[in-house]
Amino acid sequence: MISAWRMICIFGGGIVALGILFFVSLCFGEAQISVHTVIDALFRNQGLPDHNIVRDLRMPRTVLGLIAGAGLALAGTLLQTITKNPLASTDTMGINSGAYFMVVLGTAFFPSLLALSPLAWAAVGGAMAATIAYFLGGGKSASPIRLVLAGMIVSLVIESFTRAIHIFKATETQNLFLWGAGSLVQVDWDGVIFAWPWVLGILVLAILLSKQLDVFNLDESTARSLGQKVDRTRLAGLALAVLVAAVVVSVVGPIGFVGLVAPHFIRLMGLRKHVWLIPGAALWGAVLITAADVLSRVVRSNMGEMPIGAVMAIIGAPCLVWIVLSKMKGTSGSVGQMSMQAGGRLLHMRFKRIAVIMLILVVALILFSMTMGGTRIPLGQLFSSLFGTNEASSYSTLLNLRLPRTLVAAGAGIALAVSGVLIQAAVRNPLADASIIGVTSGAGFGAMFILIAWPQVPIGLMPLAAVIGGLTAAAVVFVLAWRKGLHPFVVILLGIAVSAFGSAGISALIVRGSLWGSTGYVWLTGSTYGRTWQQVVLIAIFLAVLLPIALYLGRRFDLLAFGDDTASGIGLAVRKTRLAAMAVGVLLAAGAVAAVGTIGFLGLIVPHAVRLLIGHHTRQSIVLSGLLGALLLVLTDAIGRTIMAPKEIPSGMLITLIGAPYFLFLMLRTFKRKSPTL
Repeated sequence: MISAWRMICIFGGGIVALGILFFVSLCFGEAQISVHTVIDALFRNQGLPDHNIVRDLRMPRTVLGLIAGAGLALAGTLLQTITKNPLASTDTMGINSGAYFMVVLGTAFFPSLLALSPLAWAAVGGAMAATIAYFLGGGKSASPIRLVLAGMIVSLVIESFTRAIHIFKATETQNLFLWGAGSLVQVDWDGVIFAWPWVLGILVLAILLSKQLDVFNLDESTARSLGQKVDRTRLAGLALAVLVAAVVVSVVGPIGFVGLVAPHFIRLMGLRKHVWLIPGAALWGAVLITAADVLSRVVRSNMGEMPIGAVMAIIGAPCLVWIVLSKMKGTSGSVGQMSMQAGGRLLHMRFKRIAVIMLILVVALILFSMTMGGTRIPLGQLFSSLFGTNEASSYSTLLNLRLPRTLVAAGAGIALAVSGVLIQAAVRNPLADASIIGVTSGAGFGAMFILIAWPQVPIGLMPLAAVIGGLTAAAVVFVLAWRKGLHPFVVILLGIAVSAFGSAGISALIVRGSLWGSTGYVWLTGSTYGRTWQQVVLIAIFLAVLLPIALYLGRRFDLLAFGDDTASGIGLAVRKTRLAAMAVGVLLAAGAVAAVGTIGFLGLIVPHAVRLLIGHHTRQSIVLSGLLGALLLVLTDAIGRTIMAPKEIPSGMLITLIGAPYFLFLMLRTFKRKSPTL
């Protein structure tokens, strides 16, 4: 039994906190309004300007925040219960991304149909994403980590399509970007009038379903033996969670972490019965959103108010870190050991022969890619144009634009692929690369911060900012994971939290800098558009300095293949070697981000493809991965600027569409081994 004082703390304290925040929310904004004026506006409205601001602008925003927080917390509670996964929420299962994508799709291509029922569009998108993530994660038998990783993959793929629509339909979707970052800004009561019956009705239904939901605290076979309809309850719970999330997203956009944090707080207070857990989580979800909204207005900077979604990510990411570090079981000890094998060798060829073939393919593709684009250059006239002879000289200017971008693509592909080899070797984690552990988003945030917050700073400092951001993100992940022995799953989950933090910062900067649809936004999707010889020199410096160090470290990692104890026995400083490899891998990834923007998955899929060819040999993997990375990025660059010319598809989107299914394949193989529990 829960003691009376604890119930008073949870519900009484929540109501008091909500009341205080309610009045604070009405006081703060562009114009400061006193509490006395707010009370007059609520109970003695005289039609004064301040009274109108309170009643017509701030009240709808504040009330909608309460409704949205309660709805998202309710959805998170249901998802965590039916999946038995403490990491489940509307954002970790891709529901927010799916709902957002469908609304953007409808706005861009089917505005008249979207206007009929935005909720239906959002619900379809959320249900689609949740269903895919649920079954890809293993369904009823899914482990918590596997389900979160499946949700992350679904979100990444859906977000790639969403970004593509934003780029190609910038005019039609421009007004959605602020909403897409999570916004409570309201100009009337329409959002409140639409949302409150849905959220209240679903909340009541969930409470009525509470006894059936309690059976998920039992073993499933026990629940079935007691006559419970487990599958029917699971389906009903999932449907309610998706529907309430769709309602919220259709009004305020995707806001993450509320459904993760609020239920955890209530469970920590000792509530387990859903008849109390559900209303308690809804109450504190409302408190959480309102507090975040107040915070975003109180700490206004000269760039303006931060989107509420970004503020919640800044609050929620540390909570996810705490959940991972405190709840992971069986993860302490030495470095987590995971098989780095990708299966038997597909080709029985010598390394030198494979390397020569790949090098020839890279050179040939670089030359061929320069003939492709909106204007085709005949292959026979390519060389005469490159060397400026009289023949076909009309193409020289065009090639001076294509050659540097192609070389930048090749260099960035090398850097990202070699970075993946080193990072995977450093943590013995076949699911790791710069994008998974937060380096890419950290580097992107550093570069965007310079671009927007300090526009007067020379643009040449942007690469330095990207390097600092990437190193900071990596340092946070590995300092926190060190006590867990750099266990692979801990590293991945912490990387997700740090990535969310960096992505929130990027979203806030884009909104404040009005960069949606601009070259700055395209850069964030991973693009070689407009690259010059300056970026060629930049990536060349990174490669010239770091590749020799990578090859030197590769020899040491070949010794680590025999195990840490054996390597230590022959005099190898194991931890120093791992840290050095991680530092070099992070620097290579940061250099690539500075040159071409944020490109994910390349550093993940290329090392695995190479291991399929040659098996486990780190130095050889570095060479072949670099060549294959260059090949892939040059190929996607050529395809992206050709198939929809004169418009271009950023290379990062194409790499994501290739890499996400392969990541899923690797995840399915990896999780055949027993993973830690939460």
